[in-house]
Amino acid sequence: MIYLDNSATTMPFDSVIEAVAANMRKNSGNASSLHKVGIEAEKVVKAAKQTILAALKAEGDIFFTSGATESSNTVLFGVPKTYRHNGKRMVTTSFEHPSVENPLRELEKAGYEVVRVKPPRRGESRDFEQQIIDAVDENTLLVSVMWVNNETGFVTDTAKIYKAVKRRNPKTIIHVDAVQGFCKLPVKSLAADFISLSAHKIHGPKGVGALYRAPGARFEPLLYGGGQQAGLRSGTEPVDIIAGFAEAVRSYPDCGEKYETLNDRLINRLSELDDVIINSYGNAKNILNFSVRGVRSEIMLHFLEEREIYVSSGSACSRGKTSGVLAQFGVSDKDADCAIRASFSPFTADSDIDSLVQGISDGIKRFRR
Repeated sequence: MIYLDNSATTMPFDSVIEAVAANMRKNSGNASSLHKVGIEAEKVVKAAKQTILAALKAEGDIFFTSGATESSNTVLFGVPKTYRHNGKRMVTTSFEHPSVENPLRELEKAGYEVVRVKPPRRGESRDFEQQIIDAVDENTLLVSVMWVNNETGFVTDTAKIYKAVKRRNPKTIIHVDAVQGFCKLPVKSLAADFISLSAHKIHGPKGVGALYRAPGARFEPLLYGGGQQAGLRSGTEPVDIIAGFAEAVRSYPDCGEKYETLNDRLINRLSELDDVIINSYGNAKNILNFSVRGVRSEIMLHFLEEREIYVSSGSACSRGKTSGVLAQFGVSDKDADCAIRASFSPFTADSDIDSLVQGISDGIKRFRR
């Protein structure tokens, strides 16, 4: 099997599976219990928080959630309640993940103004980050941007945005969806008051995410209950998969050079095929989006699947629908209907790239008219 859909989800590291299993066997206590078994479970949770903070190279707090969707929703609905007097304007991008875009639409219905900044088209000299900064005024409550776009890999310099926005309006809260970049890009381009993370994007278990909170930042909880995690995220901590999350962070290797080599290899091999265009630009090297003109994505996906080669046509959340995100990057509807996203992992080999391109070449011969 050749799996190249790692932006959708990843296969757990063996060490992660072992960490989860070990905690199920040996650390089955409730982390809120006061006895020895509970205290041992609490130690696992605290250690996991320190592991993630160390990877972020940041001070602050970590709250464990059910995933990045909950983390982002917590910020988008919890921050306005806390800072309700700071304004009614929110600034974001036009290519956010549904877990950010859909809550923002709900906030618009409640009377908030949402400004969506479009990315620069390929070859444009426009300063995208500066446009986001310029959209911030004295009434701006929140800026929410994604670090790496899940469909094209487009990278936003969130550290630049953070510094400039804080100078422009110190009261503005900044949230970053860092799901696709965490452990894959250097954190020097990441800065925020709140950061959403997900374990299953970095070979950890599904069902657990994290919300980073910088010192001094506040939010009203999304969930109310037993008061776990300082009363800000109630619910019994899933110690087993939290341990797996921490192990994934520790185990993820530095793949910067590897991903760049794979990305270059795929682009070069695709250039040998007629009428295949690259949609990604300014992208993280573990993601490449391209269109095979004349063959619809769904047809090519199933053809490759027959060869046990797995890619995607975009976000797994869109369930095969034509991506509206690609249009924001200047991709026509016709080309979006033929788009393929390949996303790499530490397990991806050069031979996987070659097999993918051969499969696409054979698919073109069979289906292109």
